[in-house]
Amino acid sequence: MLEGQVLVLNRSWVVVHVTPMRRALTLLFQGHARVVHPKDYRLYDFDNWCELSRFKGNFESGRYIHTPSFQIRLPEVILLSTFNGFVKREVRLSRRNIFERDEQRCQYCGQRLPKQELTIDHVLPRSRGGRDTWENLVLACLRCNLKKGSKTPEEASMHLLHKPVAPHWLPRFGMPIPKDELMSWQRFVDLAYWHTDISE
Repeated sequence: MLEGQVLVLNRSWVVVHVTPMRRALTLLFQGHARVVHPKDYRLYDFDNWCELSRFKGNFESGRYIHTPSFQIRLPEVILLSTFNGFVKREVRLSRRNIFERDEQRCQYCGQRLPKQELTIDHVLPRSRGGRDTWENLVLACLRCNLKKGSKTPEEASMHLLHKPVAPHWLPRFGMPIPKDELMSWQRFVDLAYWHTDISE
């Protein structure tokens, strides 16, 4: 239960982080954050949240932890009490993230294929100074990659479906998010931040 993730908002209700459940409960208990109710978005401090959690009828569903003296519904979204900044992060350039960005689709012919049938192509080939950047890497099927070879797309008369760009940053979840949890996050965030190194 305590291995779940909690969405963290700053005082202006902007997503700044995703934190482990244990850390979220600590912030709540210490008075550094308040719980955002999953339905009406009211704010609750630790004591009020514990009181509300006493009656499961206050919630349609949810996960709870139980102690000898009380039960508490695990929060899904918390709002920080004092921090109002924003943590600027970039999506890490990695194989996994390129597959995510390009939706596992060849960027030349448009076919959606299994990972083992796709390669990462340098739009401007390495042999001609092409670098490992978001703007120069795309997915290509084996056939298109062979056809393009060490040419540019223009030289090979092959057009890219989309201009490759770096994805916008969104919070790093670090693991798949259960659908019921994502529903309460939907108002604040739509996609996960992908991670792992380019060498993966």
